[in-house]
Amino acid sequence: MEKIDKVINWFQIETILMKDYTVGTSSEGADAYSPMVLLKAFLLQKWFRIDSDPELENQINGRISFKKFIGLSFDKPSPDHSTFCRFRGRLPKNTMTEINNAVLLQFFQKGLTINEGIAVSPVCQSPSQH
Repeated sequence: MEKIDKVINWFQIETILMKDYTVGTSSEGADAYSPMVLLKAFLLQKWFRIDSDPELENQINGRISFKKFIGLSFDKPSPDHSTFCRFRGRLPKNTMTEINNAVLLQFFQKGLTINEGIAVSPVCQSPSQH
């Protein structure tokens, strides 16, 4: 996970993400998870074929490597499954396609490949769906 984290130019990815996604960037209201934390969690879900949002939450809470990758302190719990669902629903499909292409190009330029594609599905997964 550390190698993948170092290979990706996150500034480029964040620039793509933030041009269309502004939720969680305001200084007003309750603290929100940063969009980059949610995006990195979403990438983990796709790369590791995690079938549901509740399982993603469990995996992040149970794996130090996942917490480090998404930039979450060890004493802070994972975003809950409904947060992942809302993020996915608010992220424009064309933005995720652009992020996917940028990540895959960066991997290609470094001679790396990933076996799982990154696709956005607007369907939220509840605990009863896995």
